[in-house]
Amino acid sequence: MEEIRYSVPGVSCAHCEQAISAEVGRVAGVAAVQVDLDAKTVVVNGTGLDDASVRAAIAEAGYSAA
Repeated sequence: MEEIRYSVPGVSCAHCEQAISAEVGRVAGVAAVQVDLDAKTVVVNGTGLDDASVRAAIAEAGYSAA
């Protein structure tokens, strides 16, 4: 299983967490999404993860990933 970590400076509340988790969770190969509000990170676990698709999903939720 792969793990990709993103810095997402705009996350600050439970709504942010829910929106990102929902969008990223729809990406093919994603098994789990963890949003850490304190660290402002998103950790994605899965198989065959496509970085561009995950970044696009984060953007669709209204945030930018570094």
